Amino acid sequence: MKVTVIGSHLCPDTLFALNQLCQARAEIQFKNLSASLADLKDYLALRETDPAFEGAKQKGALGIPCFVLEDGCVTLELERVLDSIN
Repeated sequence: MKVTVIGSHLCPDTLFALNQLCQARAEIQFKNLSASLADLKDYLALRETDPAFEGAKQKGALGIPCFVLEDGCVTLELERVLDSIN
């Protein structure tokens, strides 16, 4: 399964998620918000419009890592992504 991971190489949660997804043999496209302004701009647009981020925004959290599945589903839940791989 292909999954886009949006996060930062400076974020321990992102690094953990990438490690878990590698172990599950997922095909990963990583968008590193700390290294690409274009990816950051795209992420901010997604964060403002997708309801998956409502809880994160209410808590004042960034909402990373974020996962976009092949079917376009957006989630912040690593376990959901891992379950869909297996």
